[in-house]
Formats: sequence, C-alpha cells, structure tokens
Amino acid sequence: MTIHKEGFKPIALSVLLFCILNVASFYFISYSAPLVSWVIFIVTTALLLLIISFFRIPKRQLTIREDAIVAPADGKVVAIEEVQADAYFTDRRIQVSIFMSPLNVHVNRNPVSGEVIYSQYHKGKYLVAWHPKSSTENERHTVVYRKSGKEILVKQIAGGLAKRICNYLQPGMEVKQGDEMGFIKFGSRVDLLLPLDAKVQVKIGDKPQGGVTVIATWYNHFCKIVYYQ
Repeated sequence: MTIHKEGFKPIALSVLLFCILNVASFYFISYSAPLVSWVIFIVTTALLLLIISFFRIPKRQLTIREDAIVAPADGKVVAIEEVQADAYFTDRRIQVSIFMSPLNVHVNRNPVSGEVIYSQYHKGKYLVAWHPKSSTENERHTVVYRKSGKEILVKQIAGGLAKRICNYLQPGMEVKQGDEMGFIKFGSRVDLLLPLDAKVQVKIGDKPQGGVTVIATWYNHFCKIVYYQ
C-alpha cells in the first residue's frame, strides 16, 4: 500500500495538529485529569489513522479487457437507469452511479483505454452525494472517452463532504484502462454514462473495486483478459 500524492499536505497538517494537541494535553491536562488526556490521545490517533487511510492506494490486480468498462471508483452502486444526458451527449444513456463513502479508496481510474475527447469542470451545489439531483446540480468534473468509435462519459461529483475534485486529464490525451484519472477528497460519487447497447454486469447494492470490477461490456467478440499489478 502507498499514499496518494493528494494526501501529502493533509497528512502533514494532521500530524502537526496531532502533535500540538497531545503535547498541550500532556503539559496542561495529564496531571489534573489523566483520563481526559488519554481520551484526547485515543481520539486524535483514530482520526489521524482515518485520514492516512483515506489517501491509501492498495496494491491490486487491475482488469484490462478490450470488451469491458471497469469501475472508475470504489464504493456502492446506488443507481442503474436510463437517463437523458445533460452534458456533451444529446441522446439517452445508461447511467451507473457509484457512491463513495469516506472509508472507500478514493483514487479514480480510467474505465477504458482510449482518447480523452472532453474534460470539463462544472461549478455547482454540494447536495449529499446519494441525492438524485447531485448528478446534474452538484460541482462536478466530466470526462468523455472515445474507443473504437464508441464513447462513454464519467462524472466525478462532489458531495456534502467532498469540496475538492482533482482531475488529471486533458482533451487529446491517450490513456490506459486502470490508470489514474483523478481523486475526490472525503466522500462523493462517480457516474458512468454508457451507450444503450452496453451490457451492465452489476446490480444496485454491489460494491465494485476501482480498476478491478467490470461494470459493463460493450463488444460482442471475445477478448483475452490480461491482468497487471
């Protein structure tokens, strides 16, 4: 397991705050109220470990398949429905929504290999990430991939806690399936908008792993599965 680059500054600040609070607690509280001092130490330690865990990048065997659209994020599938696209596309699409809690891995990955043809940040609200309107009204970053003439859209959506969306892609880039596309801090949601002929392989309530779980397939021919670490 490694720590994501987006975590270096928050973790450093958290360690500094942890040291300040516990040194102050030791000098000013521990003699008169040792139990309170221990509670402060335990709570601050738990919070520090939680923040470090939030920025973790676990080692995984990522799925590389020409016929597959893999999960762009860890989390829980909260919606699978046909919708009218609100950005870039003008037709109807299959939307698969993955809710990310603060306990999930928050690295976002490319669901397919191909060319990035659209990458746009949109200002918006901060509704809770599972709210139905968060997909169209919240702050978000939209990316469209093109592969073999077909296109899919990924939205990184801010939630009630997430106030920072990081996206590393620009139009014209050629990207590989499973590589990092971005990061969302402190809980949020990622939506996939797929062609209507895509065959969805998950159901509501499933808990996909980013870069590993196949969300849908979109070719009929057989393709060899390759794994890499």
